[in-house]
Amino acid sequence: MALCSVRKARECWSFIRALHKGPAATPAPQVSEHTQLSWILTCMVRLPRLQHLHQWKTKAAKQKHDGTVGLLTYPVLQAADILCYKSTHVPVGEDQVQHMELVQDLARSFNQKYGDLFPLPKSILTSMKKVKSLRDPSAKMSKSDPDKLATVGITDSPEEIVKKFRKAMTDFTSEVTYEPDSRAGVSNMVEIHAAVSGLSVEEVVRRSAGLDTARYKLLVADAVIEKFAPIRREIERLKMDKDYLKKVLRVGSAKAKELAYPVFEEVKKLVGIL
Repeated sequence: MALCSVRKARECWSFIRALHKGPAATPAPQVSEHTQLSWILTCMVRLPRLQHLHQWKTKAAKQKHDGTVGLLTYPVLQAADILCYKSTHVPVGEDQVQHMELVQDLARSFNQKYGDLFPLPKSILTSMKKVKSLRDPSAKMSKSDPDKLATVGITDSPEEIVKKFRKAMTDFTSEVTYEPDSRAGVSNMVEIHAAVSGLSVEEVVRRSAGLDTARYKLLVADAVIEKFAPIRREIERLKMDKDYLKKVLRVGSAKAKELAYPVFEEVKKLVGIL
């Protein structure tokens, strides 16, 4: 699973960075300093700490306790990705806050043992901290969910998005309200609608007065389709320009290396690696 995640990440980064950053960006897997720092950090964290991370426990349970070491230590690689650039602030989802606490602890432990090098990065949370599953609003939306109707992808076709929202879990009350504790499914629709439209939850509910939940789900689907449309078009355009994407990876990798190399050289000097 860890290798699959890396492969998907490479594909995703090549498109997203090209969309937003141009040729000066890179996917993490092409910078060897990340994995080298990850090994040093792995030697500083105890096994129970990683085993108690909620994402490990959840995924390992789903795999019938057959989770790999790569999956277990992936949060340490995330920490290396962050610390290799002496990052001070990191945009994350609510489900990654626990991993960010691990990053801070590793930075603190390294500084105490070897010398003050890494800043303690802070989490930046958006107003919508977690996107919930369309089929189980008690769980977060995940690309690894075996139920394909549970997750909406940026590259999904309009027809696929409509189908997923038609099948989204709500309840037997028709009115659109925002009550996360008692109406999790409908509230999930409202949160998604607010996120893609830029409106507040209160405004979304006000504008949806008079709609039953069946019609409302289609309204939310349309809003998602509209939000994703220009991104999908740009992704399709970029997929046709493989030379440009290769340039993004090549030039970006060199730039990232330029930033990460001196940091890891400091690490090696402090740790005593010749």
